[in-house]
Amino acid sequence: MNTAPRAYVDRPVADLTMATRAATSAAEHWRLDPPELLRAGMNAIFRCGPVVVRVSAPTAPAEVSLQLAAFWQQRDVAVPQAVRDDVVRVGDLSVTAWEHLDDDATPIDWSQVGELVRRVHETVPGSLPPSVPLPSPTAFPWWDFETLLERAAPGLDDAAQRGLGAAIDRHPRWADFDTTVVCHGDVHPGNVMMAAGRPVLLDWDLLCLAPPGWDHGPMMTWAERWGGRPGEYEAFASGYGRSLRDDPAAVAFAELRLVAATLMRVAASIDDPAARAEAERRLRFWRGDPEAPPWTAQ
Repeated sequence: MNTAPRAYVDRPVADLTMATRAATSAAEHWRLDPPELLRAGMNAIFRCGPVVVRVSAPTAPAEVSLQLAAFWQQRDVAVPQAVRDDVVRVGDLSVTAWEHLDDDATPIDWSQVGELVRRVHETVPGSLPPSVPLPSPTAFPWWDFETLLERAAPGLDDAAQRGLGAAIDRHPRWADFDTTVVCHGDVHPGNVMMAAGRPVLLDWDLLCLAPPGWDHGPMMTWAERWGGRPGEYEAFASGYGRSLRDDPAAVAFAELRLVAATLMRVAASIDDPAARAEAERRLRFWRGDPEAPPWTAQ
């Protein structure tokens, strides 16, 4: 078991030109169609005909993502399948190739997702491939609230700062973990798709060792803050086998995830005016605005 201090991917692909060059190099190496950018963030994702290429700046050799996918497939946890067993490297970027999944365009079956997450949580940590990073999420930089508050300070008014500070103060012991399990690390609708009639779990970059509530927290506030359908968390909890709405750790993770999402967006808006509108949407909630709208751009 590799209890590395950092997640597999914990920094975005900063240079999209270089990422495109890396994807093009990989497409030529694998004799794929020219890459077309689908989205960019922590990873740059390109489509090359029937293949998706993923450009990352991982903290561990990119081969571990291929090993992890094979591991979950053997345990009936639906994940995308790698279509090449080698990695193309360009500078500090690594490129891997994956099957393109056709989205069923049907609502996510959250009960089935809950079953998948339970299966992940039941995994013995030592059974994972030894090179797969399995950090504590306390090491994730976006959960360093003191640093985030400093970065976001120029974009915060007094009312928003008070609201955010109060949320942080409500959970002073959030990082005191009594029990940990293998967690996906980022379970929300952006990382789940329906393909061939079943949910597929995407993006395992934040695989970690954490309390079970770590994987419940995102969905616990999804309807309220992100415009999700009412009842989605309840369906997830039903498939998982229990609800953690009364679990103090899960409640802390759910609220502090919202704090982190807000502070990161506010910090981004200081140098990027395009991020300001979404930052303002989020700040309205922390000011206590009863008409604060749902958030977007997860």
